[in-house]
Amino acid sequence: MTTPLTDRQRIRVGHSPDPDDAFMFHALASGAIDTGRYEFVHELVDIETLNRRAFDSELELTAVSLHAYAYLDELYILCSCGASMGDGYGPMLVARDAMPLAEAGRRTIAVPGTLTTAFLALRLCLAREFEHVVVPFDEIIPAVVRGDYDGRSIDAGLIIHEGQLTYADHDLKLILDTGKWWQGETGLPLPLGANAVRRDLGDDVIADVHRLLYESIDYGLTHRDEALDYALA
Repeated sequence: MTTPLTDRQRIRVGHSPDPDDAFMFHALASGAIDTGRYEFVHELVDIETLNRRAFDSELELTAVSLHAYAYLDELYILCSCGASMGDGYGPMLVARDAMPLAEAGRRTIAVPGTLTTAFLALRLCLAREFEHVVVPFDEIIPAVVRGDYDGRSIDAGLIIHEGQLTYADHDLKLILDTGKWWQGETGLPLPLGANAVRRDLGDDVIADVHRLLYESIDYGLTHRDEALDYALA
């Protein structure tokens, strides 16, 4: 028996517009699975905005960078499924001209946010702070091509999501793949992001949300064509 909408508990879900996230949340967003007494309301937002909003506990279920989660563990608990891992592949540093990494590290770099794991990985690789400008993730490649963002000079860009697949179309040169670097340093995949549930919802609701997220991912994996069509739309 379907729970009336008026009796449902609203769970606001924040995730990026990246196809990976869309694939995971397809079943929850489309009503393909029964969510029982919960109504899931989705917000598609860039990951740095989600990181910042998590500090105010705005969303019940949200994607976060694992860099950001180091500061959020008292507010949110990580879900046991749906993490994003870079297995020998990850956020990339690109520039208009090929150059050594040490040289790129002395330039001004457009980054998708200072709480992203991409930012932390690059800082760890360079082993120092670097000059940067925060730029929305989907504007980084155009900013590098122009050499400018909002009046600031841009020499290189730290790209995530689909930019990792399309940068060469803009004649940009790969300086560093942080996922490949991390694997070489540790032998492990680079942990990039995860889903997290607000701790103040209580154990029962947290368990239900975990279960429904797992069911959504499982649905996508068993209905791949349907979920991929949704994710790539």
